[in-house]
Amino acid sequence: MNLSPDQTVVFSAWGIPINATVFYTWVVMVLLTGVAIVITRNLRPDVPPNRWRTTLEVIVQGIESQIEEVAGRRERHLLYFAGTLFLFVAVSNLLLVVPGFAPPTASLSTTTALALSVLIAVPLFGITSRGLGGYLKTYIQPSFIMLPFNIISEFSRGISLAIRLYGNIMSGAVIAAILLSVAPFFFPVVMDVLGLLTGLIQAYIFAILATVYISGATAPPSNSEKETP
Repeated sequence: MNLSPDQTVVFSAWGIPINATVFYTWVVMVLLTGVAIVITRNLRPDVPPNRWRTTLEVIVQGIESQIEEVAGRRERHLLYFAGTLFLFVAVSNLLLVVPGFAPPTASLSTTTALALSVLIAVPLFGITSRGLGGYLKTYIQPSFIMLPFNIISEFSRGISLAIRLYGNIMSGAVIAAILLSVAPFFFPVVMDVLGLLTGLIQAYIFAILATVYISGATAPPSNSEKETP
């Protein structure tokens, strides 16, 4: 039993082996892009929305409301970034019910890449919102002694995001394999339902944590920060 899709080579291109992680990441990307293009190709005021466009609008509005609730304000850049993270993780996990599909989120390399994207996005959005000096000043709040601790905290966030997502997805796959070997006729249905629920929860948690980290970096400076020399 392969614990990670990294161990499965799907095909080779120009002598480069393409494992299941890379292949199914492309599959999810193509699927999300294709669905978005198909649904929005007739996006005009004179064309009434169909059920697919309505569903997409409900999803986007739901993500936007959650971001506004967490950040306390409307953040368009957070909608694009956290929304993309949520949809990618959610679709990757939900497609687990498709026979033969190996979710790329079950690979530590994928979860690490997602965590690194959040780790890089935090200072980028922070500098864009506060300016370079204003963002760097947050590392010495409330005093200069906190500088090393704030730096360690910044990196530990990314590590915790990667390990949390990978551990939950991998453990679910291992448990499913064990149960299927014990009772192959009953547990598949139960595990499919649990897998769908767990996949959505993990996507939600990952996106919310990313929103919390970025909104904290882009929040307007408080009065105490303004008074700090």
